[in-house]
Amino acid sequence: MKSYGVNELRQMFLDFFASKEHLILKSFSLVPNNDKSLLLINSGMAPMKPYFTGQEIPPKRRVATCQKCIRTGDIENVGKTARHGTFFEMLGNFSFGDYFKKESIGWTWEFLTEVIGLDKDRLYPSVYLEDDEAWDIWHNQIGIPEDRIFRFGKADNFWEHGAGPCGPCSEVYYDRGEQYGCDREDCTVGCDCDRYMEIWNNVFTQFNNDGENHYTELEQKNIDTGMGLERLACIVQEVDSMFDIDTMKALRDHVCKLSGKEYGRGGETDVSTRVITDHIRSVTFMISDGIMPSNEGRGYVLRRLLRRACRHGKLLGISGEFLVDLAKTVVEGSKDGYPELAEKQFFIYEVIAKEEELFAKTIDQGLTILADLREEMRAEKRTILKGEEAFRLYDTYGFPLDLTKEILEEQGLSVDEEGFSRSMEIQRETARKAREKTSLLGADMTVYESIDPSVTSSFVGYENTEFDSEILVMTTEDHITDRLSQGEKGTVFVKETPFYATSGGQEADTGWICTDTGRFVVEDVKKLSGGKIGHVGYLKEGAFQKGDRVHLAIDKERRMLAANNHSATHLLHKALKSVLGNHVEQAGSLVNAERLRFDFTHFSALSKEELVRIEAIVNRQILENLSVSVETMPIQEAKKTGAAALFGEKYGDMVRVVRMGEFSIELCGGTHVSHTGMILAFKILSETGVAAGVRRIEALTAKGLLEYYAEIERSWQETASLLKVSQDRVTERTASLLEENKKLHAEIESYKSRQAKDVSGNLLDQVKEVGGIRFLAARADGMDMNGLREIGDQCKETLKEAVILLLSEKDQRVSLVAMATDGAVKKGAHAGNLIKAVAPLVGGGGGGRPSMAQAGGKNPAGMAEAMEKAEEILRSQLKDL
Repeated sequence: MKSYGVNELRQMFLDFFASKEHLILKSFSLVPNNDKSLLLINSGMAPMKPYFTGQEIPPKRRVATCQKCIRTGDIENVGKTARHGTFFEMLGNFSFGDYFKKESIGWTWEFLTEVIGLDKDRLYPSVYLEDDEAWDIWHNQIGIPEDRIFRFGKADNFWEHGAGPCGPCSEVYYDRGEQYGCDREDCTVGCDCDRYMEIWNNVFTQFNNDGENHYTELEQKNIDTGMGLERLACIVQEVDSMFDIDTMKALRDHVCKLSGKEYGRGGETDVSTRVITDHIRSVTFMISDGIMPSNEGRGYVLRRLLRRACRHGKLLGISGEFLVDLAKTVVEGSKDGYPELAEKQFFIYEVIAKEEELFAKTIDQGLTILADLREEMRAEKRTILKGEEAFRLYDTYGFPLDLTKEILEEQGLSVDEEGFSRSMEIQRETARKAREKTSLLGADMTVYESIDPSVTSSFVGYENTEFDSEILVMTTEDHITDRLSQGEKGTVFVKETPFYATSGGQEADTGWICTDTGRFVVEDVKKLSGGKIGHVGYLKEGAFQKGDRVHLAIDKERRMLAANNHSATHLLHKALKSVLGNHVEQAGSLVNAERLRFDFTHFSALSKEELVRIEAIVNRQILENLSVSVETMPIQEAKKTGAAALFGEKYGDMVRVVRMGEFSIELCGGTHVSHTGMILAFKILSETGVAAGVRRIEALTAKGLLEYYAEIERSWQETASLLKVSQDRVTERTASLLEENKKLHAEIESYKSRQAKDVSGNLLDQVKEVGGIRFLAARADGMDMNGLREIGDQCKETLKEAVILLLSEKDQRVSLVAMATDGAVKKGAHAGNLIKAVAPLVGGGGGGRPSMAQAGGKNPAGMAEAMEKAEEILRSQLKDL
């Protein structure tokens, strides 16, 4: 058997199925499209769901892909074994109502034995125990002896996902040899050991499950097959695990070079090396598809993988930041199959570098918080860190549980790991309850899923703002209908429409659909699966019948204002790159008639000077009245022009290229002005951060900007009137008032300080001695919390070593402040616990550190009892020591 590299095997598979008249599709993004059931694409079949369910018509009835996938369900086991990984590539061939079992099984055998050259005697197929048809093909047509075909039950050889399409499977196992076995006499296909490796799975989708386990034959039978590329490479290259195949070994060796450690000796070194090798692949591919680190969703998965890799780098003794160096090896090893890695490599490196730098700071922050928790444990005489505290360190600060355990064990302390697990499960359960009840596609079934998939709509709105067409389908909010009557809400589908559906960040057109006797108000337009465009709204008058000829007219002013803002985002995008650098990528946008919002990748807030420069560049292009041209061309030709693409977006073979003079060129499906001068002017309203490495600019143009300045002028006039000065003296008068206010504020603060000093002096007569330290519990009514703290500070300064509890009634509310000097804390005093104990007596709650705490309440009647209770609590604290 010849040894092939990973990149060779991928191409061999795709070439083989191209020769069998399959359409070869590029890998879909790791970000699922219109599938709420998945956080990340986790199989080759996942992006094909709409074709299997019949919601969309496939581009061809025979398709083959090599799909990048991520699974994180058993992330805790990654590294502990050589089997587990989060990133993998799935080779797959699919038939949508075309060929079935005979061809699928035959091509499986042909590829494995004739193309790859695997030993036929080491291949063992399995079939579903009731699937005599598949068994017969393997035995009578392929020629596999009966004793080498295994029948398994539903758990192993039947694929289904609740209600919907399902069917039996036929898998192919490869015997890797006795050296991988478990030495049991009955070791055979299906054993849990590593000897018989499952490499190919044919799923024969031939039934429909009604959800009650009643199965009916599908009219259109489908084929979904998958083969793990890494598993195939293990067999062909005759290596022990995926961490030894050529591309991953290069990465693994790079980790060893950085750490100075040798792989293959077992123990924690091998574990950490595998974790880093696997996780950096996932991280690199995720970022290339536009996923950014965050604290939720797939962004959280990315952050978690990256931080686990960082942590294991530290365990290997790798100093400084190292993940970018490894990401370069990932890009180099996989760019042939995934050119987006090379296209986005510098952005990938910058995201990883920033996140690694952030985690270094997080570690320091976590250490500080853990030190505070250790201090509380000491004060409360605990040796076990509470599970919820360890979970808060992990969940909020990204502080790994194993690091928490390691640090505490050095001081003879431990963690309540069961409590940690309970907190983790509570979070998971909360997330599960928050998920929608979903179908196979992960969305609540809607009336739109019932529409014939052959129904499609053509968008003619680039050239037309009005158009005549025919009604194909209508729905109410819950069913398909042939008629809509006055007052009914519904959705109208026509053959051709000038209405732009919400997409690419641009909001939908609004307008009207009319007949001689009826008028439908279009409030929203949705782009639905299968090329359908739905006009959502209500019938204002008359009635509509399926098949009616209708006149569609958009709100032209709204379309033009949206076009102004959309074209401005293109100018803004280019201006951002010019000022900040080519790492800037569009990360999202929202464009409507009122304003524009533009999200972009950058790693720090923009300075005032940068914003001024960006705004000036955009306005200069508007003033020059650049011609805006649109051309449709093949995607490869568009890339050669240097056209900017939306990060993570999946484009078809043909794309629209929008060019604004020589200044900007982008791929875009939205509507635009014909000349930039129509935008009138551009004004940035705000610049903020929305996620790690993602900034947001909100801005105005044209009518929205004129209205904005009109509102400013109105407000300016009103301010001048209030100040009783002319408009040209508003600034001067405001500055004068601010200076006057500053002086008055200083006088008030000075008065408060003198008052606090006087009060503190009067309170010192109430000092007692409790357990060898001074104790003051007193009322200082009329003071707010700041005043109480100032009085407390002055009392501490005088008493030197003491515990102080101050209470104040003001406006029927109670404020409490407790303080303990360092000497008092060393003797066992704890201001936070003191406050916790007495606050309920005044109808409130609170807490804080051993040295200072505060609380509020609603029951002034309990103040005297609170002061008495405080002395009792303090005595118990000092006595316990």
